[in-house]
Amino acid sequence: MIAWRFARVMIHLFAGLLTCAVVFPFTSVQTHERLVRRWSQKLLAICTVTVVFKDRSDGEVAERAMIVSNHVSWLDIFVINTLHPCHFVAKADIRGWPLLGWLCEKAGTIFLKRGRQRDVRRIYEGLVHQIEAGKRIAFFPEGTTAAQGRVLPFHANLFEAAIEARVPVQPLVVRYVDAQGRLHAAADFIGDMTFVESMHAILQAPKMTAELVRLPSIPTEGAHRREVALVARAAVMQQLGVTE
Repeated sequence: MIAWRFARVMIHLFAGLLTCAVVFPFTSVQTHERLVRRWSQKLLAICTVTVVFKDRSDGEVAERAMIVSNHVSWLDIFVINTLHPCHFVAKADIRGWPLLGWLCEKAGTIFLKRGRQRDVRRIYEGLVHQIEAGKRIAFFPEGTTAAQGRVLPFHANLFEAAIEARVPVQPLVVRYVDAQGRLHAAADFIGDMTFVESMHAILQAPKMTAELVRLPSIPTEGAHRREVALVARAAVMQQLGVTE
């Protein structure tokens, strides 16, 4: 059973690669988003992950915003894409993942190398231009994944892009639970775990539900990036019921 499900994932990845190579160059941005959303939904279905969306934004959804989220797993990208197909900022390690890394790149992921301030500055400037051009940008300010039940400190650097582009920050919260509503351990992607090991853990585990929550947007006008990062982290922690 696991072997068949893994084979289905591989087939789906190859289908995504083919779509990026053959379809994307000749279709509109709207078509890209529709295909990315549908592809993400199918990938999660193969992994027996059901997405449940909850809106806590009080109905005030900014048309243009920089999206941030806590970071649990590589699944997070595809869970968020079922709601808003985004251009993600992700760690450069992902680019080296078999198939999925190339697919993420072709889908518009922006890769950031750890500890390289020049790289951060270059990407930050590019993010401002992309936001101003109307693209939907998302990143994980923890900078790496954390086990469920923890929220690491938010790095503030990239929040400056939202301030300069004069758009609010839109926090999202992701968590994965089992049929009893308890945190699902198979979702954790931490330490030295490889993508293949994580995929194996997910495919052999009982079904999980990905809860995706949209929180009220955070205004950035006249704010400092560290202040915005602290407010965003506090909102995420409150939703998750996590304390320091």
